[in-house]
Amino acid sequence: MKISQRAQSIAPFLAMEFGKRAAALEAEGHRVIRLNLGEPDFGAPPAVREALQRIASHTPATPLPYTGALGLPALREAIARFYQQAHGVSVSPERIVVTAGASAALLLLTAALVDPGDEVLVGDPSYPCNRQFLSGFGAEVRLVPTDAASRFQLDLGAVQRHWSARTQGLMIATPSNPTGTSVPPAELAAICAWAQRHGAWRIVDEIYLNLSDAQADGSPAPTVLAADPDACVINSFSKYFGMTGWRLGWAVVPEALVPAMERLAQNYYICASTPAQLAALACFTPESIAVCEGRKAEFAVRRALVLQGLADIGLNVPVPPDGAFYVYIDVGPTGLNAMQFCERALQEAHVALTPGHDFGHCSASTHVRLSYAASRDDLQEGLDRLRRFVNALRQNAAPHAG
Repeated sequence: MKISQRAQSIAPFLAMEFGKRAAALEAEGHRVIRLNLGEPDFGAPPAVREALQRIASHTPATPLPYTGALGLPALREAIARFYQQAHGVSVSPERIVVTAGASAALLLLTAALVDPGDEVLVGDPSYPCNRQFLSGFGAEVRLVPTDAASRFQLDLGAVQRHWSARTQGLMIATPSNPTGTSVPPAELAAICAWAQRHGAWRIVDEIYLNLSDAQADGSPAPTVLAADPDACVINSFSKYFGMTGWRLGWAVVPEALVPAMERLAQNYYICASTPAQLAALACFTPESIAVCEGRKAEFAVRRALVLQGLADIGLNVPVPPDGAFYVYIDVGPTGLNAMQFCERALQEAHVALTPGHDFGHCSASTHVRLSYAASRDDLQEGLDRLRRFVNALRQNAAPHAG
């Protein structure tokens, strides 16, 4: 059987690979602390779970037919109201496309915007699946190196330096996976304005936006749509609403792009899950929003626990996160590269992490991602195990007395 070059060239998603190794250790009877995946441990809000139970147990049985390819009108309207209530931004429901997870939103946007040979700017480090979608549709992804000085995010200067006559678009995730850091709103607005002036599209991944810290004046972190209404925005029910396995997301796109998105969705996957869409309507009740805000506060507590624990171990986090539930740790001083550190931490300490090799090139060999989406108990146990592991590395590296 001939395997396509596309399939042969795609790299494994290491976060999932380390998850497989963790599962193998667990099958052998070991307790593994899984800090490798960005999967909130809370699950969906209670009202959403109850809604799904009602849908499943309805008598006579609900047929649950396909919805329209763009999603349930009621859910599109609820998402539009959410933008108004959470961010003070008016978004027409007609611009909202409900998708089978944020990945499907990116699939549709990439199919709608990318032609083979188009150059697209993406920050390094960044979430690997985003650039894999782009490459899969023939884009030439130009990874732009970033560092701690720019919060491991694109800034206007970097975009301008790496822009070329072939650049057709850029993709930014803010807050970011793997670093947990955000692009300052003014900087993001400047980047988008530059791209727009040069006729380029902007995809902004905001799946962690509603977990972001408030701004200095206490107001919520703004959506890019406040500064750039024509940006293409990706969001998800997975992170803020804790619905990872429900595979439900959305995109906000310019009105001119909606017909293309609809045709593509009709052909690629017909529609997002009908029961998931129906249950997700309960996400936007005051009760569910209060639950999610409480969980956001819990993530802040977990972040403080992790940052203090890593500091006590002597592992440096160059830029503390302000949004997504990740820390990006510099493990270079341990004497191990990122892959070695993760492999040995899993085998010797039974702590699953993700090496920076998943996320790009420029900091890949020296940095490791830790997700603090796990429980406080697991985080504390994981930190204790990492402390013993790192101390053992230091002892073994210390010169022996003659």
